[in-house]
Amino acid sequence: MTKKITTLLFDFDGTLLDTNELIIRTFGHVLNKHYPGQYGREEILPFLGPTLHETFGSINPEKTEQLVSEYREWNIANHDELSKEFDGVSETLRLLKAEGYKMAIVSTKKNNMVHKGLDLLEAGNVFDTVIGLDDVSKPKPDPEPILLALERLGADREEALMIGDNYHDIVGGQNAGVQTAGVAWSVKGEDFLQEYNPDYMLQHISDLLPLLKGEQG
Repeated sequence: MTKKITTLLFDFDGTLLDTNELIIRTFGHVLNKHYPGQYGREEILPFLGPTLHETFGSINPEKTEQLVSEYREWNIANHDELSKEFDGVSETLRLLKAEGYKMAIVSTKKNNMVHKGLDLLEAGNVFDTVIGLDDVSKPKPDPEPILLALERLGADREEALMIGDNYHDIVGGQNAGVQTAGVAWSVKGEDFLQEYNPDYMLQHISDLLPLLKGEQG
C-alpha cells in the first residue's frame, strides 16, 4: 500500500515560476551573438532543463565558461521583468504549508537565482530548504539533489513527491525512489512528460490539494 505523501519536492523554473520566456530570450541573446541565425525558439526549447554547462558545453566546449557568464549576466538583468508565477502558485503553496507538509525546492539553477525567483513569488518562507546547483556535484536526473533534500527535511522517500515540468524531474524522482508528478503547463507539453511515466499529471497547481487529501484518505 502506498504511504501517504508528507513531503513535496518542487522543481522551480517552469514549474512554479514561469521563466520560460526569460530563458528562451536569454539563450537567444547569447547564441545569436555568437551564432547568428542558427538558433530559433524550436532549437532552444531542448535547452530548458539541463544545466547551463551541459547545454553550452554541447555547443562549444572551449567557450563554455564565457557563454555561461554571458547568459547569467543577461538573465539576471532581465529576470524580474520577464518572470511571473504560474496561475495559483503562491496561494496553493501557502495552503500546503498551512497543512503542514514538508516542502523543498530542488532546482538545477544556482541558489541565488532560486531565491531571486522566490522573492518574486513572495514565497521565501514557504520552503524548509532549497537545493540548488551549488549544493550538489550531480544535478537531476541524478538522484543526489533529491536525496539531499530528503536528508535535510528528515523525510522518508516513500512519503515524498517530486513535482516538475521536465524529464529531469520525473527521471530524477524515479532514480531517487520517490513518487513523481508532471505539470501539464510544461513548455515541453504534457505528452512529452507522459513518455516518462510520472505517477500523476497536474493540470493546475491546485490539483495537488485533492490529490494529497486522497492519499491521506
